[in-house]
Amino acid sequence: MPPHRSHIAMIGVPIVSHVLPGLAIIRELVARGHRVTYANDPFVADRIEATGAELVPCSSVLPVADDNWPTDPVAAMDLFLDEATQALPQLHAAYDQDPADLYLYDIGAYAARALAESQGRPLMQLSPSFVAWEGYEQEVAAHLRALPGASEHRERFGRWLAGCGATTLDVDAFSGPPARALALIPKAMQPSADRVDPDTVTFVGPCFDARADTDRWTRPRDAEKVLLISLGSAYTHRPEFYRQCLAAYGNLPGRHVVLQIGRHTDPRELGDIPPGVDVRSWVPQRAILEQADAFVTHAGMGGCGEGLLAGVPMIAVPQGAEQFMNADRLVELGVARRIDTPDATAETLRAALDDLVTDPETARRSARLRAAARSEGGTPRAVGLIEAMVAREGVGSR
Repeated sequence: MPPHRSHIAMIGVPIVSHVLPGLAIIRELVARGHRVTYANDPFVADRIEATGAELVPCSSVLPVADDNWPTDPVAAMDLFLDEATQALPQLHAAYDQDPADLYLYDIGAYAARALAESQGRPLMQLSPSFVAWEGYEQEVAAHLRALPGASEHRERFGRWLAGCGATTLDVDAFSGPPARALALIPKAMQPSADRVDPDTVTFVGPCFDARADTDRWTRPRDAEKVLLISLGSAYTHRPEFYRQCLAAYGNLPGRHVVLQIGRHTDPRELGDIPPGVDVRSWVPQRAILEQADAFVTHAGMGGCGEGLLAGVPMIAVPQGAEQFMNADRLVELGVARRIDTPDATAETLRAALDDLVTDPETARRSARLRAAARSEGGTPRAVGLIEAMVAREGVGSR
C-alpha cells in the first residue's frame, strides 16, 4: 500500500474504445491501495467495476446504445458539448462534497476539466488517441472551424464555459492541449510526434495488465495461419463488407478466420459461413492477435495499438472519425495496406492479404515497431507518473 491513500477519480464517456485503453491503469491504482472512483454511464458499469473501482453513475446522452453516430464533424462536436452540459451537474453532485486529489479524464469528457478547475484540483488527461502537436491549430483545427455550423458551436461552447465554473474561458484553450496528458498509444501512431511537447505529453503505449487479463483464446489445432477481422465497437453494422471478407478469406487452406461482427449485425445477414470461419459478436482481440499472422481492422486507435504491439501486419479499412488518418499512418509505417470500404471487394481484400504476408520488409518493420511499442512502459509507467503527480501536487489524502 502506498504511504498515502489518495482519492483518484476517473471521468469518462461510455464509448467502449475510450474505456478499454485505461482499465488496466485503473485496476493497478486500486491494487496499489488508492481509492479510485470512476464517473461514467452505467452502460459500461460491468467493465469499470471489474477493476475494483467505485462506479459513480453519470448518465450520458451519447448514442452508444444504438450506435447512431453522426458523420458530420460539427454534429459530433455538438454531441460532446451536450454531454458536458448535462454531465457537469451530476459530477458536482458526486464530487463537490468528496473532491478527488487528482482527476483523470477522457478526451471527450469536457465536464471533468470544468469540475477540476472549479475545485482548484489537479487533472491529467488519459488520451486513447493521438494528441495535438505544434501546428495542429493551423493544420487541422482551422479547417474544422471553417465547416458549416462551426461558428454556432463555438458560440454555444463559449456560453457554457462562461457559466460552468471553469477558470479557462477561451474555447480554443479549454478544448485544446491539456496541461498534462498520458497518451495511451504507441508513439509511432502519433502524427508529427517530433512536434508534441514532451513536457506535457508522455507516450506510455497501450496499457494492459497481464495478471488480470483473463481473456483467453485457443488456436484450432489445424490452423496453420490465423486472420482476425474486426471493425471494433462502433460502425460495425457492415454486412456487405463481412460478406466480401467471407468470399475473400473463407476457403483458404490452412487458414483459420475469426470474424467479429459486433452486436448490431445479425449473423443471418452474412449468408452461408464457410468452414474455418468463426463468427462472433465480440472476441478477445489481443489474445487472438498474439497468435495471428494478419489483421483486418477499421484502424481505430485501440486496434492499431494492439496490432503494433503484437507485430501483426494489417489491412486497414477505415470507417469514420480519425480512422482515416490512422490508416494512412499505418501505411506510412510500412505495416499495412489501406482499402476504403467502397473498394473492399473480395478480390482487393484477398490481394492485400497475399501482398502483406509474403512481403519480408513488412515483417521486419512489424517486428521493429512491436519492440518499440513494448519499450514505452505501458501500465507500470503510466501508474508511476500518476502517483508522482499526486505526490507532487500534495492536495491531501483520504
